[in-house]
Amino acid sequence: MRDTFVTNLAKLAQHDEKIFLVCGDLGFNVLEEFRDLHPKRFLNGGISEQNIAGLCAGLSREGYTVYFYSIGNFPTLRCMEQIRYDIAYHNANVNIVAVGGGYAYGSLGTSHHATEEIGMLRMIPNMMVTSPSDPSEVKDILDITSKDPSPSYMRLNRSGEGIINYLNPFSPGDLHLAYSGSDQKKKAFVSNGAICFEIYKDLVAANGSADLFSLPIVKPLEEERIFNQLVQYNEIIVVEEHQLNGGLGSTIQGIICDSFSTDSSARMPKIHRIGIQDSFQSLAGSQDFLREKAGLFNYRDYL
Repeated sequence: MRDTFVTNLAKLAQHDEKIFLVCGDLGFNVLEEFRDLHPKRFLNGGISEQNIAGLCAGLSREGYTVYFYSIGNFPTLRCMEQIRYDIAYHNANVNIVAVGGGYAYGSLGTSHHATEEIGMLRMIPNMMVTSPSDPSEVKDILDITSKDPSPSYMRLNRSGEGIINYLNPFSPGDLHLAYSGSDQKKKAFVSNGAICFEIYKDLVAANGSADLFSLPIVKPLEEERIFNQLVQYNEIIVVEEHQLNGGLGSTIQGIICDSFSTDSSARMPKIHRIGIQDSFQSLAGSQDFLREKAGLFNYRDYL
């Protein structure tokens, strides 16, 4: 995902001289492509994410479309106050991009586990919040944020993710059908981020009898359209590499419950949420090791 982000941002910057990339002391063998093509619109801000957030807000006031790129928690949790006041309050054209969402940097310990940031950023007004499931959705979201002057957040995995063969076009704020195996609309998975690709692989390998939807944009949402699609199913399994509190599962539950209360003809589906419990993960290890410890692969019980 990160390579797709950098390559496509560099291409967009060739046609838009206002695109500016700021990173937090990283990017070796990743960001050089952008730096070499656009050296006057690239800045390494060092290990100083709170200052970088303010810097990005200032650049946006000068007319730039700014991308702030760093690892997991550092451009998000470390500078939440600056995001709230310097960026979101002023509706600044700053796009925060975190590489290493969830447990992608699991071997580096809790400081690098990005497992709460979506819930926190969803609550901040003016923020678009996204978590693409594969590189193609990274490109789709990047096309949107490069034209939308409002602030946004994009959560990336690291690298090596496969491509999902989606069955319907990408539509902002709506469900993106990744797999169809449920003719009777009995069961559907909803997910996003890199864990969605794992579900996709398992369904394809097993010729699974369920549908799979990616929801790459978590905020804002086309709530009525999402409700009308999901309420057709008997059972919905929401899977996320994020805390259950405030994450994707909470979002889906809220949409269905709110809409169900005003639609007497609808039938409430059974909803299962699979995500990270309300606890810190003190272990260090590979992404899959920590996913297993957190119970994220329990979705396989529903395949």
